Amino acid sequence: MIRLVPRAEPSTAWTIATPILAVLLTMIAGGLMFAALGKDPFESIRTIFWDPLFHPQFAGYSRPQLLVKAGPLILIAIGLSLGFRAGVWNIGAEGQYIVGALAGAGTALALYPLEAWWIFPLAVLIGALGGWAWAMIPALLKTRFRTNEILVSLLLVYVAEALLASMSLGLMRNPEGGGFPGSRNLARWEPTANAELIGGTGMHWGVLTAFLAVIAAYVLLTRHIRGFHLRLAGQSPRAARFAGVEPNRLVIFCLGVSGALAGLAGIFEVTGPAGQISIDFNVGYGFTAIIVAFLGRLHPVGILLAGLLMALTYIGGELAQLMLGLPAAAIQAFQGMLLFFLLAVDVLTNYRLRLGAVA
Repeated sequence: MIRLVPRAEPSTAWTIATPILAVLLTMIAGGLMFAALGKDPFESIRTIFWDPLFHPQFAGYSRPQLLVKAGPLILIAIGLSLGFRAGVWNIGAEGQYIVGALAGAGTALALYPLEAWWIFPLAVLIGALGGWAWAMIPALLKTRFRTNEILVSLLLVYVAEALLASMSLGLMRNPEGGGFPGSRNLARWEPTANAELIGGTGMHWGVLTAFLAVIAAYVLLTRHIRGFHLRLAGQSPRAARFAGVEPNRLVIFCLGVSGALAGLAGIFEVTGPAGQISIDFNVGYGFTAIIVAFLGRLHPVGILLAGLLMALTYIGGELAQLMLGLPAAAIQAFQGMLLFFLLAVDVLTNYRLRLGAVA
């Protein structure tokens, strides 16, 4: 019989090895899934992980896209990780991402066709405030009425999606768009164009902000008393209360920061790669960022690497769909396997496997 025996303290070696092992197991299980679909598993894995970076035909396009895809994932995951460390579970970053994009884009569209340099900074600020305000709904409900932030934040995603569809077909619809849903293209309007800062790299303001968020989160967690409070609240809520940590303030802080960063990701996306508010604007970044946060062990540097890896699966997955005919659902299942195996293997961080009968 296989038994799980609790460790005296979490294993540092398994903490480091778990994400690597989870990626390897995902490759193996994904290869078996691709084989079951009638595709060459080795070619499929190579197409996803190798070709976007090193194939001479695709690398020129895919490498810049790596930063474009990774930027919003890292930005959202950094915000989520702060709450997860403190035991505040914001599962609704997708909704905050959408509302941030709607708020920032709506501000810019209200000023169209004014040509002014300050429109983009204003849209960014309003986008962050939009995401923050949407996150404050579960925060205030939790602190005032003790509701479950997981359920409230998740259900608000569907409200945000309905709001997105309504705006795409109504108030924000391009009057010169021939009746098609969707707003004006903000990426083509000079005052709001979130263009590349360095040509051919994919580096735009959203990517730069994501890197700055990684640095800020690292400093917060390692050099600031608030970071100590976050870690203490997650490890021992009772000890945190004795240390003077105010739980309600911590909830508002964590949800507020994660909401604001998700809103920033939304406005940077709608003024850059996406270009416009449309019915299908949200592509699941808010949910995928949860995988990125845990794959990165809730550590800022780990999240940076995990965001790049997840972005690679996005780009490689699109390439596999195009070149090998893999269905999109298979790529999504492949990405989901990462979280599944990460959570499964993570058990070994706190438990040892023992063989033998129960005493």
